[in-house]
Amino acid sequence: MSAATLRSTYREAVKQAIREALNRDPRTFVMGEDVGAYGGCYAVTKGLLQEFGEERIRDAPLSESAFVGAGIGAAMAGMRPIVEIMTVNFSLLALDQIVNNAATIPHMSGGQFAVPVVIRMATGAGRQLAAQHSHSLEGWYAHIPGLKVLVPATLEDARGMLWSALQDPNPVLIFEHVNLYNMEGVLAADAGAVPIEGAAVRRAGRDLSIVTYGASLHKSLAAAEQLAAQGIEAEVIDLRCLRPLDDATIMASVARTRRVLIVDEGWRSGGISAEIGVRVAEQAFYDLDAPPMRLCGAEVPIPYPKHLEDAAVPQIDTIRDAAVSLVRPQGGLRE
Repeated sequence: MSAATLRSTYREAVKQAIREALNRDPRTFVMGEDVGAYGGCYAVTKGLLQEFGEERIRDAPLSESAFVGAGIGAAMAGMRPIVEIMTVNFSLLALDQIVNNAATIPHMSGGQFAVPVVIRMATGAGRQLAAQHSHSLEGWYAHIPGLKVLVPATLEDARGMLWSALQDPNPVLIFEHVNLYNMEGVLAADAGAVPIEGAAVRRAGRDLSIVTYGASLHKSLAAAEQLAAQGIEAEVIDLRCLRPLDDATIMASVARTRRVLIVDEGWRSGGISAEIGVRVAEQAFYDLDAPPMRLCGAEVPIPYPKHLEDAAVPQIDTIRDAAVSLVRPQGGLRE
């Protein structure tokens, strides 16, 4: 680790992004349940109340509809709010505000009103928080025109996406997987803003493309290492953004590998994996040597027991086995 880099956790990367945003722009403030005195449900905002005061770090009442609505109103009035919702499941209590107001006002006003609000929330399973705190609903929001839907999986994106999101005139939703907050890594000391559109090739390969996002990215990279030991080179695509999807990067990868496995912790039926699979079929059908394959979360509410929770979402071994079955059906060798 050089002097130009530092060790950080995903949690700390998000916190530094928030701190920089607060220092850079006096219009920026944070609002949500327990973001102040408690320091945030996942400790992302811990210490910021003491640093910036109650005007900039605002504890909100237990009403997602109320404080998300207040954030939308503040954004329309010229502020740059960062609204935190404890978990994606609780965002459903603000669905009317997000879908019927934030996403539609710029269009219904003919562009006269912008809604530059950023809404952060935790998503995903793996912390034994049971069915009302553990689902992956970001694919639902990717269905809605007028929203940008970001899914940062790396320290660089966790730190850099927020500032770019705050510059966007339209509402941006950022989904942070609960299993990533403790992830450690090396981050450039001068890490700054990153683009909030476009997928990234995180591992090059020739035999199949694994398309994924969030915590499943790191499972997919680990599975790719195991596949390499079997002579299968998987290319791993980090979507980074679910709306808009980066079709070009996905299709270019499929053209190279001729097989695609879509890994999504969300449910299979009607999920973002289905959207990606159909786009591949529409745009890259003649590049395919096999039908697109999906590996998704089990179609059940996320269980509480650890062994059942693990069984309900894709894991390294299930990703590896799905990839092998795609490249070597019935145990045969790929030609």
